Amino acid sequence: MSVTTEQPAVARAIETVESHLHPTPSWAVEDHPMPTGREEIWRFTPIKRFNDLLMPATELGTLDWSLAPGAEGVTVTELTAEQARDLAVEAPVDRIAALAAEQTVYRTHIDVPAEAELTKPVVFTAKGNQGQARDHYVLTVGRFAKATVVVKFEGTATYAEKLDVVVGDGATLNLITVQDWAEGAVHGGQRSIRVGRDASVKTITVSIGGDVRIQEDSRFEGPGGSLEQFGLYLVDGGQHIEHRLFVDHNAPHTSSNVDYRGALQGKGAHSVWIGDVLIRKVAEGIETYESNKNLVLTDGCQADSVPNLEIETGEIAGAGHSSTTGRFDDEQLFYLRSRGIPESDARRLVVHGFFWDIIRRIGIEDIEAHLLDIVEHELQVVS
Repeated sequence: MSVTTEQPAVARAIETVESHLHPTPSWAVEDHPMPTGREEIWRFTPIKRFNDLLMPATELGTLDWSLAPGAEGVTVTELTAEQARDLAVEAPVDRIAALAAEQTVYRTHIDVPAEAELTKPVVFTAKGNQGQARDHYVLTVGRFAKATVVVKFEGTATYAEKLDVVVGDGATLNLITVQDWAEGAVHGGQRSIRVGRDASVKTITVSIGGDVRIQEDSRFEGPGGSLEQFGLYLVDGGQHIEHRLFVDHNAPHTSSNVDYRGALQGKGAHSVWIGDVLIRKVAEGIETYESNKNLVLTDGCQADSVPNLEIETGEIAGAGHSSTTGRFDDEQLFYLRSRGIPESDARRLVVHGFFWDIIRRIGIEDIEAHLLDIVEHELQVVS
């Protein structure tokens, strides 16, 4: 596959974003000072907990990566630092990603060739075996190709990643990432997506284990691109899970839809969701909506949810956002209990319904079943 790294004409013409919400991308670690926690992009993050990812490391490895059978046509090759930067969607926007890109042991290119139609999902499993690991990997999907790619994180590690996803014109990609870490794992990094002209991208991000902080950036290569981003997170006592999304509508007649849902239980459970959509002057005729819903199952939890819309043109089809945080829906519980369903079962049904709308979009039976089992386990813990 031949990958074009030159910026499209519309991208070259747009202005630089000057905002505290959008740090200037740079590959140089020194351009990303050690955060104090007072910066806008760090004020919700427990800095001490992620400190190892913010410092250069001397002893580094990589995760134990494996590729499930059935990925015919997909190639996995090693990249040089220069090649990885040329393929990348953007430079790092924070210190964790900059260190991940600079100190990665292996730079990897996963390529789905043009016009390939993969009938089976491409499933990677990345397992941590203690210690620190840092990776920079690039996923490219060629023009008019169709693929589902799954990345599952397991085990225990202090892990930083830089992932770039380049989706060609007219291509279709379903990207599923599952942070199913064991207790004690710490995971931070940046994932950047470029949606090709008339391409369709759906991402599903699931965070259920470890302390997680992921920056997710998306932009468009040209008109006609469609982006759907769904997320699910379960946060236990003392756990921190943070998802920061930025959708850059930098081309006209594009669309995006973001829907992230989380449940929290236990003292000290903390979730952070930051959603930011920028509609540039050139992005006429776009449509976007972002939503975040949090379900608080017990006392002692904290859910921070901050949706943002930055609109620089009035010529749009539609734009909106919503954010809710609360306990069980009393009307739903009353409806179920009035029909003879015990309260414990009613609560279980409400939570399953809350998450099922996200889980059903995965389309891979074993992952869906695994997530439903985890939801059931969380409910038993609460009970």
